[in-house]
Amino acid sequence: MADMRFDGEVAIVTGGGGPAPNLGRSFAMLLAARGAKVVVNDLGVGADGRGGLYTASAEAVVDEIRKAGGEAVADTHSVAGAASAKAIVQTALETWGRIDILVNNAGSTAPGLFEEVSDADVERVVGAHLLGNIWTCRAAWSHMKRAKYGRIVNITSEAIFGFPYLTVYAAAKGGIFALSRNLALEGAKYNIKVNAVGPRATTLKHLLLLEESALNSDGRRSRKPEQVAPLIGYLAHRDCAVSGKFMNALGGHIFETIFLNTPGYTDQDPTIESVRDNFSAALDQKGALGIPDVDVSKYERTQFKGIAPI
Repeated sequence: MADMRFDGEVAIVTGGGGPAPNLGRSFAMLLAARGAKVVVNDLGVGADGRGGLYTASAEAVVDEIRKAGGEAVADTHSVAGAASAKAIVQTALETWGRIDILVNNAGSTAPGLFEEVSDADVERVVGAHLLGNIWTCRAAWSHMKRAKYGRIVNITSEAIFGFPYLTVYAAAKGGIFALSRNLALEGAKYNIKVNAVGPRATTLKHLLLLEESALNSDGRRSRKPEQVAPLIGYLAHRDCAVSGKFMNALGGHIFETIFLNTPGYTDQDPTIESVRDNFSAALDQKGALGIPDVDVSKYERTQFKGIAPI
């Protein structure tokens, strides 16, 4: 079968300027190697959002891509604001006149217990992850709708199911999956596919933040960003038909995370006591069913009264 390529297409990879090993860098390099013209976006402040762990460079990754024969341009606008996110998309439009692919990888990390993380770090993490995804998707959305084509891959995390010292980060990542799921619904009739990926790869951030015992456990050191990039590439390709998925990549293992509804129990006149007495039935996973894929016909069945914008 023919190689899956992106010739003539324009991609934006946010958070793509980190030094190796780095997820965004590996995504940008692979897309460029397969023919995409890539906007490598990075604010340059590294994984902590401050430049304290390391600094990143969109220009450095662009240089790598060009030396390998690819086409790329650097962008250093922040994803965390509406105007600056529009400027990222504008970089693609002014350089190549279109936007086909958006990979939302930018983010920052502030590990700590929930009550100990500073207010500034809460705003920084939520701004870079959840709001960053919202603003960049909004900036690209009208262009993709007009073209009746688009591929968006948002980076979420399995930390949403519980991970030590990452409560705020996980909350933002959970919002990213919800965003992806609902945009998949809105984008269906415009051939805009939106999926989320929870990559598990060891990057420079992990090498600098984690203790040696954690790095040496569970095969963590062998999980490479380059093992995640092909999944991103497939979801970004025009041949990809799925949308609204939560996909994962772990050391070459590609799989889907699904959410289930248990059969539960029914009581038309519930009381607190009846809930108590039947709670084990509500939790029983025997016969549980996966939540269905996005259903665009919901738009025909659901109507809201208009609300005037402020």
